[in-house]
Amino acid sequence: MGENMTRSIIRTALGAAAVATALGGIAAPAFAQRDPAYAAARAAGQVGEKMDGYLGIVGAETAELRRVVNDINIKRRAVYAERAQANNATLEEYALTAGCQAILATTPGEKYQAPDGTWQTRTSAAPLRDSRCP
Repeated sequence: MGENMTRSIIRTALGAAAVATALGGIAAPAFAQRDPAYAAARAAGQVGEKMDGYLGIVGAETAELRRVVNDINIKRRAVYAERAQANNATLEEYALTAGCQAILATTPGEKYQAPDGTWQTRTSAAPLRDSRCP
């Protein structure tokens, strides 16, 4: 891995910590406190954390579920863009690192996206994460 890429990953990791702080912890729990529909969908395994830093729909999509996911993802993107710029990282680098952190913060029973793109249910074991995660 080149020196510039290593610096970028470190900046991105620091930025992800800033996102977590800005949102009162990892993005998912902060939004869950604000939107009961999100909390219910997360608990039911209808939504999960994706590797790209955004929330995804697991299984059948409904209009209400799409609304909740879009709302959260728009908010996440705004924070990621601001923090990426502040840390001299790209939006994609920053979002990936935030996704790594959000997946790591899932609790047993919650859904997350594995590196192969499949949806997994978190167990008591560490989640499967992308090799690019810091």
